[in-house]
Amino acid sequence: MPAYTSRTVYRPVQLTPLANDAKAIGTDFQRYLSYHLGRFQGCAPFYTYEALAYTLRDRLMVDWRNTWDTQLQPGSRRAYYLSLEFLIGRAMGNHLLNLGIKNETDQAMLELSERLEEIADQEPDAGLGNGGLGRLAACFMDSCATLQLPVMGYGLRYEYGMFRQHIDNGYQVEEPDRWLRNGNPWEIERSEYCQRVHFGGRSEHYRDGLGNQRARWVDTQDVLAVPFDMPISGYRNKTVNTLRLWKAAATDEFNLGEFNAGSYTEAVGAKNSAEHISMVLYPNDSSENGKELRLRQQYFLASASIQDAMRVWERHEARDYRDFAAENVFQMNDTHPTIAVAELMRILMDEKGLNWEQSWSITTRCMAYTNHTLLPEALEKWPLGLFERLLPRILEIIYEINARFLRQVSLKWPGDIERQKRMSIIEEGSQRHVRMAWLAIVGSFSVNGVAALHSQLLRDGLFHDFYQLWPEKFNNKTNGVTPRRWVAYANPGLTALISETIGDSWVADLSQLERLKPYAEPHHEAFHARWREVKFANKQRLAALVKAECDVDFDPTALFDVQVKRIHEYKRQLLNVLHVIHLYLRIKNGRMDNWTNRCVLIGGKAAPGYVMAKRIIKLVNNVAAVVNSDPDVNGRLKLAFLPNYRVSSMEIIAPATDLSEQISTAGKEASGTGNMKFMMNGAVTIGTYDGANIEIMDAVGAENFFLFGLKADEVDAMGRDYHPWRYVSQDNDLHDVLMLLRSGHFNPYEPYIFDMILDALQSPHDPWKTLADFRSYVDAQEHVSLAWQDQVRWTRMSILNTASSGFFSTDRTMREYNREIWKLKPGAM
Repeated sequence: MPAYTSRTVYRPVQLTPLANDAKAIGTDFQRYLSYHLGRFQGCAPFYTYEALAYTLRDRLMVDWRNTWDTQLQPGSRRAYYLSLEFLIGRAMGNHLLNLGIKNETDQAMLELSERLEEIADQEPDAGLGNGGLGRLAACFMDSCATLQLPVMGYGLRYEYGMFRQHIDNGYQVEEPDRWLRNGNPWEIERSEYCQRVHFGGRSEHYRDGLGNQRARWVDTQDVLAVPFDMPISGYRNKTVNTLRLWKAAATDEFNLGEFNAGSYTEAVGAKNSAEHISMVLYPNDSSENGKELRLRQQYFLASASIQDAMRVWERHEARDYRDFAAENVFQMNDTHPTIAVAELMRILMDEKGLNWEQSWSITTRCMAYTNHTLLPEALEKWPLGLFERLLPRILEIIYEINARFLRQVSLKWPGDIERQKRMSIIEEGSQRHVRMAWLAIVGSFSVNGVAALHSQLLRDGLFHDFYQLWPEKFNNKTNGVTPRRWVAYANPGLTALISETIGDSWVADLSQLERLKPYAEPHHEAFHARWREVKFANKQRLAALVKAECDVDFDPTALFDVQVKRIHEYKRQLLNVLHVIHLYLRIKNGRMDNWTNRCVLIGGKAAPGYVMAKRIIKLVNNVAAVVNSDPDVNGRLKLAFLPNYRVSSMEIIAPATDLSEQISTAGKEASGTGNMKFMMNGAVTIGTYDGANIEIMDAVGAENFFLFGLKADEVDAMGRDYHPWRYVSQDNDLHDVLMLLRSGHFNPYEPYIFDMILDALQSPHDPWKTLADFRSYVDAQEHVSLAWQDQVRWTRMSILNTASSGFFSTDRTMREYNREIWKLKPGAM
């Protein structure tokens, strides 16, 4: 049998699509359960899920193969999305929706005395992401498939996902999330495409046969990257794109001498060290070991992915590498994969024999960078010592990139040494660092922010020097979310109502929701009544989840006020809690004028090393314990902290939410995507003038949005002239809230545990300006209460939010990426 090579020419066998009727699905399900898994009906529920997953995966396979074959035609341009996170959630429901066979599958399972919903609930959330960044990447992949764009995702196949969170005495406790414990029936291992990734060693410089100066990376400790492919189905269009996830494994080399001599630990040490790279999602980098592992993960992803993309490009015939940029583009999702700039340079020079100028021309024509943060501390940078030990050849290349770049800066601004220091990829100081965002900007042809305000602040502030040098590189791509996952799948009741009213083509063209706007007017009483019925049913479902997870009773007739997102000071869960305490004091003091019953839900995970965020979780839970048990409150106000917030939780939360809390300090939230999910499902937003909130308000109208707080320029203008005590002294409500907190009312048996929070709130150095926005926030919440009491008005606002959400589909976002950055040709199947 001839050996497989990367240049093998395939002549794919044409497969006959499988039947999608209930009988065929049921037969295949029984075959997998019996013959593949060796089980029987009535076995452990996970096996029924696994059998159905294989049954559905078979129905994706023909389109998956055809899509792959179409996208690999010589001369076709492809894009690669590099991201350390893909928070894809559960796959089964999404594929059922996209294949259009949910009813047939439901019928097949009923005929076998199985319930589809119970089977689907056995699927764990894929532990491949940590928050909005990873969920955005998943939404992007969904839209690329639906738009039939040839885009492949590259990520890591984490054995343990983002930790499972549970609450013990109010505190966050992290538990391992081994989501792959029982395997993953959606993935296919492609070991023939393994890549070798280098670490350690040294650079060796030499002259080739033509006398050219060359370098090679030698004496390395190598790790294998093993690819596992997952299908990303488009919406009823026979397109199935690929998400390729890399698993780290040891090479075949084995020190048999050490093993025979009895040094078993040393002999298998390389294997254990290699596998650690893809073992855990985002290790805690507060320690040196954590930093090293995270850098290993980032280089592992970049190196394996670029090598693989080059292999794909080379597979048909020998090519001129100078054409590589014309047919390939890499989108780097935030700073995590930006080491790809230097890695592509290494491969082109050291392995393909190109010179510096040729390699740099290729690299800077196919690398594009998306920035997701305005917080300087979130822009990753790595100590030079660590970089030199792990990636010596890569560091040499970065030094050379920086030297050539600074020469360009000095020619533009002669003698401006301070500017050169600000723009240098190498940050000077007591400990020198490599600035990864700087590397990305220098090596990319496109740099984009993710909301209009965010992109403006990047140009005017964080990256202003680079913008002055290369204004043509900078652009904006406002984020979106996929309507398939977040409405069509997550909210079947609303989906049915909308489709009955305007047809179902809106699922693939969200702009058609504009046709709902006339139905927002009060004279459409029947439509309003149906809208409220759908919302009420969704609220009952969420109330059941809160009861099961938190043992708190939520009344579905009350206002559901929700803030779910990563716990961080700039997202200001603290401001939300201060308002809950204010409402609690109103009840205790008998100030019940214009009262609205309210159920407040907060959820999210704090990074394991983020002490303040974890203390905020403790505060939420302690306040909830007091409020929910106080007989004077009598159900008028409820507060719950939902543990282990995840994609499958949000699929229940978003459809049920009345009020969406988007209350970050202005100028700190790049975009946000939770705000869009809530809007699509008819929630009304209370928010600051920040991120995509601005565009949401512009879309729905200021009268249908509860705006409060300082604007970004006002926050900046405060600078050092911020005096929290002024706000406390001038506002009796704020004074009383802080006094109650200080008194230990919420922590009578745990003295002083909230002093760190109180001190941070009242510090003149508080960058989040929480107390400065308290009064405006409380006043805006009063407007919310009044609006809620007029259900005709509230229903109108709710309908208009859904009807105005078309712009926030990732279909629109991906069209913009493609039109202005990628320039791919959509491929019809």
